[in-house]
Amino acid sequence: MVTLADTFDRPGRMADRFSRAGLYRRADRGGYEYAAQHLAMDAFNRGDRAGYRYWLRRASRFDPDYLTQMKRFETRLPHQRARERGRGRPYRWYD
Repeated sequence: MVTLADTFDRPGRMADRFSRAGLYRRADRGGYEYAAQHLAMDAFNRGDRAGYRYWLRRASRFDPDYLTQMKRFETRLPHQRARERGRGRPYRWYD
């Protein structure tokens, strides 16, 4: 499902089961470990900080690095998408 969801340009809505967000959500509920991380990045790119924290918390079930990232809760990230939205920052030693 995540591979299919990655082909869509727009995130869509969670309620739409065949949008990118809907497919990620179904994959997360099915136990796919990277789906919550994808949803966290989508929320960050939309400017939804509460959604970003929620999906990071869900992603931390599989990878404890997300707990560390959630403790830092950075509102700026080093990737290109964040720079395009005015939320970029330089890379740090822990990136």
